[in-house]
Amino acid sequence: MRVFGFAGYSGSGKTTLIEQLIPRFVLRGLRVSLIKHAHHTFDIDKPGKDSYRHREAGASEVLITSDQRWVLMHELRNEPEPSLHEQLQRFSPCDLVLVEGYKHASIPKLEVCRPKLGKPMLHPGDPDIVAVAADVPIETRLPLLDLNRPDTIVDFIIDHLDRIHEARIAAVR
Repeated sequence: MRVFGFAGYSGSGKTTLIEQLIPRFVLRGLRVSLIKHAHHTFDIDKPGKDSYRHREAGASEVLITSDQRWVLMHELRNEPEPSLHEQLQRFSPCDLVLVEGYKHASIPKLEVCRPKLGKPMLHPGDPDIVAVAADVPIETRLPLLDLNRPDTIVDFIIDHLDRIHEARIAAVR
């Protein structure tokens, strides 16, 4: 399973970019999964629904299933938050896991940057950022990708992950 992340400040366009990239990876025959790390309390359940009531009653896990999808909700209940590595182990087999969030994880990442936000660049302090995608030309020592050209970004990610894979194979030999 190959893993590639996206780092950037809120409002930089990470979610929109990933939304554009997923169907392009799928068209290339890849099975894609996604981890979205939230920095705040979130809930996908609705008050009053059976599953919500069961969680609120103290169930550690609630699995909801139908003929269209299933979801497993796990309440941490004062347990430490699982690491990215631990969360990756929960996935069914796939070709590529995209990671939004986990800004400091040691995985290859694309920095999504919009200079108009006035935020500092992340890549000078993060050796795992391998390229920058921006909506305007900027100065960077890394490969600069046009945020408005998702096909080019898909090519870059696939090429980068292929190089990592080939390097690992060569190291084993």
